Amino acid sequence: MRIPLDESFPLDFVKLPIGHEVSTVHSQGWSGVKNGDLLRRSAAVCDVFATLDRNLKFQQNIPALSFGVVVVRSLSNRMVDITPLVSRILSATGRVTPGTVEKVGV
Repeated sequence: MRIPLDESFPLDFVKLPIGHEVSTVHSQGWSGVKNGDLLRRSAAVCDVFATLDRNLKFQQNIPALSFGVVVVRSLSNRMVDITPLVSRILSATGRVTPGTVEKVGV
């Protein structure tokens, strides 16, 4: 499964979801790209988009997307807070369908 991570994730997080093709907004050369354009660009390179942006579903037309979105809710974007959520994030990527949002975390 191809999973790009928004730029709020720590760069080291890409190593944790074993068995998936995980990339970052940074590695795609999309740093600083606004959410709407970011989601349009992601359509070509992802099955599920992972984000820490809790407001994304209110700001964008998620039902129009050709992929699902996993919103990770943690205490912070530090590895110590996100790492325990890896298995739940991967479970959510298996459940989410195109045009929908799955929430993981607190």
